[in-house]
Amino acid sequence: MPRVLDDFRRTQLAIAALFCFLGFQYATWISRIPALKTSLDLSAGEVGLLLMVTGAGAAASFPLVTYLMKRLGARRLALLSGLGLVAILLALSVAPNYPVTLVILCADGVAVGCLNVAMNAQGAALEAAHGRTAMTQLHATFSAGSFLAALVSSGMTALTSGIVTHFAAASAVLLLLLACARPRLLPDDAPAKEPAEQGEAKPRRRMARPTRVMVWLGCTMVFAEVVEGSMNDWSALYLKDVAGASAQVAPLGIAVISVVMVLARLFGDGWRSRWGDAVVVRVGSAVAGIGLALALLAGGVVPALLGFACVGLGVAAVTPCLYVAAAAEGPEALSLVAATGTTGLLVGPALIGFVAQATDLTWGMAVVAASAVIVSLCTTRLQWAPAKASSEEGIKTEVVEEGAM
Repeated sequence: MPRVLDDFRRTQLAIAALFCFLGFQYATWISRIPALKTSLDLSAGEVGLLLMVTGAGAAASFPLVTYLMKRLGARRLALLSGLGLVAILLALSVAPNYPVTLVILCADGVAVGCLNVAMNAQGAALEAAHGRTAMTQLHATFSAGSFLAALVSSGMTALTSGIVTHFAAASAVLLLLLACARPRLLPDDAPAKEPAEQGEAKPRRRMARPTRVMVWLGCTMVFAEVVEGSMNDWSALYLKDVAGASAQVAPLGIAVISVVMVLARLFGDGWRSRWGDAVVVRVGSAVAGIGLALALLAGGVVPALLGFACVGLGVAAVTPCLYVAAAAEGPEALSLVAATGTTGLLVGPALIGFVAQATDLTWGMAVVAASAVIVSLCTTRLQWAPAKASSEEGIKTEVVEEGAM
């Protein structure tokens, strides 16, 4: 096989290891929330604050991530934040009290924000360097990492009730993923120099004002993450309380969304190469919104599951495409989009709860459907890059060219 093809595949696998790393690290500690609750004697409200402070740390990391991306580059920031997340996981396993745990998880949110931006920047750079799509498959490996962590957590919980041994074993897995990623990550660009020698020295600003494109990208990401986060949090309750599903059937809502989304992300790069990111995002988000709205109007368990499948199918490639578009605008845009996405994940489920409290959960889920449609409308204000070859099409092209020589 051609060396160019080998370089693309190896780099893609290295970046995928970062996505898998983040999914594995997050799912590892989130799966042991019951053990943390018991060991620290926490109330339900205190547990909720733990989860909130993690997201707040990620959302507030925007200025720091922008600075670090410029100073370190995506490769070094990814590796350093990965090492930080390993240290945080180990520290969490021996946290002596609740205030210390809050500080640790706030730091976890900041490190997650750093790695999230860095690995998506690497993915976007890979697509730009090779002219092929890869981002949706990379995002699928995040889900694979979460799934792997859930299996490991289940096994470790059966062996021991403590989390020190579990988190130590998980840290070993995380270090292995970093070791696999490090040699093949894309090199960082040389840091930009101040244009002092080019005429008059320009005044230095700490942070540039967000451009119109950045604002639209941020708004689009907020609503996209409202859809993803709210569906995971409220689908089971909707099936049980509104659609009348049994206790055994209600969890299938999350399963349907997750499975369809992972499968769609595995094929999403092919869709992007065939129709372009603009079509995939606009049509996909419209399918998600309209499909869920029709399911809410029809009522019942089967229509609800079909509507949830439409959401998983429709939004699967939305956030990967938005990260690619943001990366093309520079590190500030990428950091802003990542931060606003985290804000959407935080605000979305709570917003649905407020609407459901004031009316009912059907109207709350209607907000999710409306958010998906808003994503489709927001993307009409953006200019998208033309379609490029997918990794699979790139393979075929390389093989044909090699055979012709």
